[in-house]
Amino acid sequence: MDSPDLDLPRSVALALWLQDLGPASAADPAPVARLVSAVQGDDEPHAVVSAPDTAELGSTLAELVDVWAGGARIVAAALPAPGDPAGVPAAIGQLAAAAGECLLVATGARSYAAIPRVEEFGSVYEPGHLVRWEVVTVPEWQTGLIGQVGSLADAERDLRTALTQATRALAALDVARWRPDAAEAIASLRSDGNPGWRLPRGVDARRVRVLASAARLRAIVALATADDGGAVNLWQADQRSTALREVDRAARRAMSAATLPAPDPDGRGGSSD
Repeated sequence: MDSPDLDLPRSVALALWLQDLGPASAADPAPVARLVSAVQGDDEPHAVVSAPDTAELGSTLAELVDVWAGGARIVAAALPAPGDPAGVPAAIGQLAAAAGECLLVATGARSYAAIPRVEEFGSVYEPGHLVRWEVVTVPEWQTGLIGQVGSLADAERDLRTALTQATRALAALDVARWRPDAAEAIASLRSDGNPGWRLPRGVDARRVRVLASAARLRAIVALATADDGGAVNLWQADQRSTALREVDRAARRAMSAATLPAPDPDGRGGSSD
């Protein structure tokens, strides 16, 4: 079984690229084009669906980025799940949890949430994805997100704990016995390799390290929870899945923490401009 690719959520990629994007310039559209190309990847061109009060944001990813690139902005990503809002504003909590991710943006005048709705098509041999970003205005989100996610240092510490939890849960699952193919893939995910993501140059090595570690843990959880494995009864299956859900929770929050703006010297969050 080949080693599975490490998934970088689209909201995380878009947050990192928006943070790195300098002021927009009609004379130099290249930065926006690079961002769009990196975030879209092999997807079909991303569409934008705006609420009536956000129609000025356009109908394509490039148009949306053009608007947000025109001034100062604070950007982050959140990765909620059912029962775990992960700092997402309550007004869009259900939609964001269903998507598993959300981009949060604050400009000088308003705050926004952009939720990618992904539709798969094609086959396992030639998969395709249609992506629509649903954009709505939301209340101030920075305080709630930072309170839930914590700092990058917190995330690194929690990831180390999560790795220990995952190791114990995998030992209890006895993955090698009941799914040797998955065990081989999980072993490959534990290695420290370059995830091969297309990221902006401004992303520092620490953030990349946290993102890669979190992505590996999420991939391990996905493989290990594909079925109940060696669980003898429902209680054991529930105990093991609960342990791995906690691992996934730590990994999701670490990914979000890696997108938080670096604090200014006076302790406040910074913007990209």
